[in-house]
Amino acid sequence: MQTGKIVKALAGFYYVKDGDDVYQTRARGIFRKRKLSPLVGDIVDFESDNLKEGTITHIHDRKNSLVRPQVANVDQLLITMSIKNPNFSFYLMDRFIAYSESHGIDPVLIITKIDLNSDEALQDKIKETYNMYDIFFTEKDTVNESLKDIFPNKLSVLAGQTGVGKSTLLNTLLPELNLETNEISDKLNRGKHTTRHVELIDKNGGEIADTPGFSTIDFTHIEKEDLRFYFKEFNDYIDNCKFRGCVHINEPKCAVKEAVNNGDIKESRYNSYVEIYEEISNYKERY
Repeated sequence: MQTGKIVKALAGFYYVKDGDDVYQTRARGIFRKRKLSPLVGDIVDFESDNLKEGTITHIHDRKNSLVRPQVANVDQLLITMSIKNPNFSFYLMDRFIAYSESHGIDPVLIITKIDLNSDEALQDKIKETYNMYDIFFTEKDTVNESLKDIFPNKLSVLAGQTGVGKSTLLNTLLPELNLETNEISDKLNRGKHTTRHVELIDKNGGEIADTPGFSTIDFTHIEKEDLRFYFKEFNDYIDNCKFRGCVHINEPKCAVKEAVNNGDIKESRYNSYVEIYEEISNYKERY
């Protein structure tokens, strides 16, 4: 029996890396009966022959998993947003951060195309709003060199607004990929991307999924009462609310709302929280 990590899934085969060797494997039928599919990033036990082919027999417990792209055991989500073309959206950034936090994944914020921005106040506001996270600013078709220091011992996945240059960023970080990219449509103000499978690529002592990432998310996997825990700055005030279990919407003597009124929590962050909370509430009522 051997143990390794799935680094690629393609056409029903799972490519498992054990040390310097990669084995082409299939999953045992019992996984289908359990409606459990191996994912890229999974740590698995497998049996193999001398031809480096084998069968996956056991999937180790995951610390998290994403549906799209299908990756498990992700350490950090590289949330990529442009400052212009398309314009930066605080609400969209907040959605991605909450989604990342809800999966126990560290958000890393990458703001692209800053050379197109003439509003210095906007860049300062972004820095101030998200000062609790690692944040990097890059120019069009270039990469902030300090970004390369975030990869060691981490499995990274890209996410972010469509058309912000995720594929371009990946191609710059990993030139050997040569991912397909398309120019932004002026009419729709959004881009397109193409990917056929997910594969982990070694990068600076870590791994990055070669998918161009994803741009749409939902919160169907969490309960509305848990959303408060995924807005990091709320945690400094939660214990001071009058009611245990306060969700910071309509309750009196809510320390989080007081912090918003005092300017200690950004109003844009709180407004995003309320909007996502209502989205989850409406979904749960329908289903």
